Amino acid sequence: MDTIRAFGEATFASLSIRNYRWYFIGIGFSHIGTWMQTVALGWLVLELTGSGTALGTVLAFRFAPLFFGGLFGGAIVDRFDKRLLLYATQAAAALIAFSLGALIFFGAIQLWMVYLAAALFGLADVVDRPARQTFIHEMVGPDNLRNAVALNSTEANLARTIGPLFAGVLIASVGMVFCFLANALSYVVFIVFLALIRREELRGERREERAAGHIFAGLKYAASVPLIRMILLSMAVIGTFSYEFQTSLPLLARTTFLGDAADYAALLSAMGAGSVAGGLFSASRKVVGAHEFVLWAFLFGVSICITAAMPSLGLAVVAMGFVGFFSICLSSIGNTMVQLESASHMRGRVMSLWTMALFGSTLLGAPIIGFIGEHLSPRYALAAGGIAALVAAFLANRRLREGYTLLTIPAFISIRREEAAIEDAKV
Repeated sequence: MDTIRAFGEATFASLSIRNYRWYFIGIGFSHIGTWMQTVALGWLVLELTGSGTALGTVLAFRFAPLFFGGLFGGAIVDRFDKRLLLYATQAAAALIAFSLGALIFFGAIQLWMVYLAAALFGLADVVDRPARQTFIHEMVGPDNLRNAVALNSTEANLARTIGPLFAGVLIASVGMVFCFLANALSYVVFIVFLALIRREELRGERREERAAGHIFAGLKYAASVPLIRMILLSMAVIGTFSYEFQTSLPLLARTTFLGDAADYAALLSAMGAGSVAGGLFSASRKVVGAHEFVLWAFLFGVSICITAAMPSLGLAVVAMGFVGFFSICLSSIGNTMVQLESASHMRGRVMSLWTMALFGSTLLGAPIIGFIGEHLSPRYALAAGGIAALVAAFLANRRLREGYTLLTIPAFISIRREEAAIEDAKV
């Protein structure tokens, strides 16, 4: 019993912090709405075009702003109050989702409108994603950062399990329009919970006084720190080819297994369930180390390749559970190490580079994966992502292990503070 209690306390430690607890509840509603819309959007594009390339192109529009505007978004996040930025981005996303749902309801939707909506969502994400990542640090501090990041990812992937199931039911019963309307409402709910956060309980962070002239400072800084540089490069490879499930899975369900929206939702839900297990495992961990990053990248790649080879939908669903488990372990350790290694006044820009590597790279990867899935096979499209993750693991193994060994989080933080003090003394 004591062991179970200790595990629970370690796993959910960040939820004892009031501000993070309200944030955690609010963002949970938003995640569910987002995944409901994700399923509906993918199925909408396939109904309009029947094309995997078109599906990949929509995702490219969705993530192009993150690729081209990430540096600007990071500079904005480092300069302004993060909660105020989140109010703005959530309100904008709610308006876009509602407008898209209204167009579908009145039968006026066309493919170019989907492209436009995807691009607008991407513009909001330019600021929203790094703001959310760094706001977690302000709420919980460095000691609880890995736990909070892992719990946040766990919740996002629990939503990946619940959201697609809701979406599948709604699409089959009343129509996909209600998925978009539910997503719009979820953003409003998140805004309400953001308002409950107490400013005086947030950690003070050094901010940049000017954004102009500092747009490329984050890129220069990240390139100068070996750990950050290699993690971002590895995640860029993985983000470009491995995290294109919104392109490969609809094609796998519809073309390879001759399924429908419910089968696509089942694949996403299985990945989400595996991610929840992986997130709880990661949240209970108290170490960070390059060896762990390499291990999860390798297992992530292997599990994707195995899924691509599965002969039936049922076995593919089971395999996607393992994909989700290794995916969340990989992203949480990488996110934690990058944030802990970053100086506070550069964290927004560094995390914008993380966003560019993981999501902005979809601009390049989604059309490629969509083309492979449409003209060769969805199995090849999925396997390409697995091979990319294996390549990233190999590259990371060569570099990251040279200077970093297994460390407890407090020790990692202590080393980072000592390095920062030396840098300040030089200045």
